[in-house]
Amino acid sequence: MLAIKNLRIEFGARVLFSDLSFAINASERIAFAGHNGAGKSTLMKCIAGVIAPNGGEIAKPKHHRIGYLPQEGIHVKGKTVFEETESAFAEAQQLQSELKQLEEELDTLDPRSAPYSTALERMGEIDLALEHFEPSRIKPKIEAVLAGLGFKRDDLERDCGEFSGGWQMRIAMAKLFLAEPEVLLLDEPTNHLDIQAQGFMENYLHAYRGAIVLISHDRSLMDGLTTRTLAFHHGRAEEFTGNYSSYETQLAERQEIRIKQKKAQDREIEQIERFINRFRAQANKASQVQSRIKQLAKIERIEIDEQESQVSFRFPAPPPTTQSVAKLAEAGKSYGDLKIFEGFDFEIERQEKIAIVGPNGAGKSTFCRLITGEEAPTSGAHEMGAKTLPSFFNQNHADELDPSLTILETVEKVASRGQSLSARDILGCFLFKGDDVFKKIGVLSGGERSRVALVRMLVRPANFLILDEPTNHLDMRSQDILQQALMEYEGTLLIVSHNRDFLDPIISKTIEFRQGHDPRLFHGNLSYYLDKVEREEASINQSKAKTKPKSETKKATSPTVSSSPAQPSLPTPNRKEQRKAQAAMRQKLAPLQKDLEKLEEEIAEIEGAQSQLSEHLSSQEIAADAEKFQETSAALAKLTNKLNQSYSRWDIITAEIEALEEQLSEK
Repeated sequence: MLAIKNLRIEFGARVLFSDLSFAINASERIAFAGHNGAGKSTLMKCIAGVIAPNGGEIAKPKHHRIGYLPQEGIHVKGKTVFEETESAFAEAQQLQSELKQLEEELDTLDPRSAPYSTALERMGEIDLALEHFEPSRIKPKIEAVLAGLGFKRDDLERDCGEFSGGWQMRIAMAKLFLAEPEVLLLDEPTNHLDIQAQGFMENYLHAYRGAIVLISHDRSLMDGLTTRTLAFHHGRAEEFTGNYSSYETQLAERQEIRIKQKKAQDREIEQIERFINRFRAQANKASQVQSRIKQLAKIERIEIDEQESQVSFRFPAPPPTTQSVAKLAEAGKSYGDLKIFEGFDFEIERQEKIAIVGPNGAGKSTFCRLITGEEAPTSGAHEMGAKTLPSFFNQNHADELDPSLTILETVEKVASRGQSLSARDILGCFLFKGDDVFKKIGVLSGGERSRVALVRMLVRPANFLILDEPTNHLDMRSQDILQQALMEYEGTLLIVSHNRDFLDPIISKTIEFRQGHDPRLFHGNLSYYLDKVEREEASINQSKAKTKPKSETKKATSPTVSSSPAQPSLPTPNRKEQRKAQAAMRQKLAPLQKDLEKLEEEIAEIEGAQSQLSEHLSSQEIAADAEKFQETSAALAKLTNKLNQSYSRWDIITAEIEALEEQLSEK
């Protein structure tokens, strides 16, 4: 367990956290939540040891390792991708090196001497330690993780310095996954991943044995992975059981209870102050007045988190357009010898909303530039509708902003008249509040500049929007506002994104780009596309599994003409021995099935108790009593941990049963 005790973090006069305490238990999946600027990333850096706190301590067991993936800023060069990733096994490499050195020393030592015995003993210790790393599996593990994150086999021997920042983050992620630290800290891990790499990452994290702490604005990732949420408000931490959606529900309920409690407290304070002011000058009431003053001083004032105003952004009414918005006919695009696609026919019609998916480098951004006319096809033709007015957002547009202008000036310069919201209100929707709007573009971070470029593009009248990863630097609330606006948008939309929760309610078609394959159109949203692809892959794997034994049987039974000596036939397994083997397997299977039934009953009981405790926790009686609330929260956290362990045990037993049943079916 990793414990954060009385932590204090401050920047100048601003105190981010004071007396912050919580624990991270083994194998937990925790989400850090809270508004932008609440200090989530700073706290994660503190836990990782990147920055030092101003007070308090972070206690962890000896030899406990903490792995940290920041949002950006990692750059490695001078090593190949394989060498850099292999450094995750530095301890194993060191042990292998020591073992080799000891083996060489043995040849020079007297077998009857004490140094010889010492060397042999140390070699035994090293062999035992190396069993954990499985040295023979290190290379396959590295190759599998890198392939899952989108690297080709040829990439493994390329220098890391040849890769962009996004791919550098993938290298760092691969290294962390392979190192398997006891606690894994991930700050916006999906920002640089395409949909295939994100799918691999999610599967890897679900099977991860250590604890995971996650900061993300991808609701579907957090809902599917996390089981506990730590929310930060006003320098304090509140615990919530369940995934992110459960946290949002519980937060709203607690907020409602706090508002009622605050109203009651305000009435009490008002009565006490009225008594003090009324009798302050009367000598015979002096002791009672002093008692009330002390009572007032002891009251711990209830703070209510500032509720975000429910602002809804609407796009300017799009100018009318023809039925055909844009069209590619027999289009091809190449960069030298690199062929992206060829002979591609595609037409986008009025009011269509289409998602573009595929691995990085497959042609998604190239397609966007071609369809908007920013780039000409190498072959074939591009045709834009007569009344089409496109507006294109990509990450590079952030670099084209005038650094001398303020954020507000940049947006007002292109905003159309008749907006339902002012430029300041719209900027507020996308995390620029108060005096932030007067900051110069030149002093903004990359993420802030990207958000300004997005707002600037959104307020400009257009009937054809093309958005390339618009949610990368937006918090949940900003995503919700943009999502609602895009759902109501009456124009045509093309959007590159891997954020399933964001895309699903908006789009009705999905186009997939894959290297070496023609682009494919799916008539459905992102969930429909992923389900379809998963079924296709399962069908292909099933076909391979079926055809393999057939071909082997055919080879074994087909007559052959050969001048070589006849090969001896393989002995047929004895039927009696087969029955014995089957009986032995059934003997193993029966107790496992009983264990599974018992475990499922236990899980049902724990889930029932967890549900009761959750209801108890949200009751007004518990919420009003800080001590009871803390005790109930601790009991619920303990129960959740027990449930996670039971789920893990269920997975193991189920896998063993399935393996035995499969062996029985083969015999």
